[in-house]
Amino acid sequence: MSTLFISDLHLCSGRPGINRGFFGFIEREAKSADALYILGDLFEYWAGDDDLGDPFNATVVAALARLVGSGVPAYLMHGNRDFVIGEAFAHASMVTLLPDPTLLSLYGQPTLLMHGDTLCTLDREYQAFRRKARSDAWIRNLLGKPLTERKAAIEALRRQSEQEKRNKPEEIMDVDPAEVEATFRRHGYPRLIHGHTHRPARHVHMVDGHACERWVLADWYQAGSYLACDESGCHAVQLSGN
Repeated sequence: MSTLFISDLHLCSGRPGINRGFFGFIEREAKSADALYILGDLFEYWAGDDDLGDPFNATVVAALARLVGSGVPAYLMHGNRDFVIGEAFAHASMVTLLPDPTLLSLYGQPTLLMHGDTLCTLDREYQAFRRKARSDAWIRNLLGKPLTERKAAIEALRRQSEQEKRNKPEEIMDVDPAEVEATFRRHGYPRLIHGHTHRPARHVHMVDGHACERWVLADWYQAGSYLACDESGCHAVQLSGN
């Protein structure tokens, strides 16, 4: 038995191959896990819990509810694409919403879970937008708009973000090593698992004499992947196909 971690699936109705991979993963690998943790960006974007009736969204919610109903607890952390997921979604899907960051004991190993975007402090433009977009006032204003208007606004923001990324140096869109080290210190030098950067790898950081392990989860744009952790440690697993 192991605990599974995924992030950055960016599910949407227009990506049928990855969607099949996700539903297969939920029915196979996740069904035999101790728990499933989704560390942000489950969806390409989430416009609000009043979109639960969308046929594709309803299918994802139902799959998660079946998993939890089978006895496997599922936890969801907000990402930068789906941070307005709320309690109605959590109730319908039976998942437990997690704050970012969350520190837990995983098979006796202190483990810090994050989406990962707050580690990218060199991208000051993004961090300024993140602070604004996570404010109660900004979220209230967004959710106060009609659903169709909300979706159009989010699509416009996504297009703007993609355009801005093309003009940014690659290194500022990765984690800031100084922020990573500060994060290890703040939380007592745990193991760290996060997504967001789409640069899957295992890193070991020497911080104040501590060898701190950092796992970066893969995105699901091309194929599915997950991290499996048990008493012996963690290892990344690529799904065989979609």
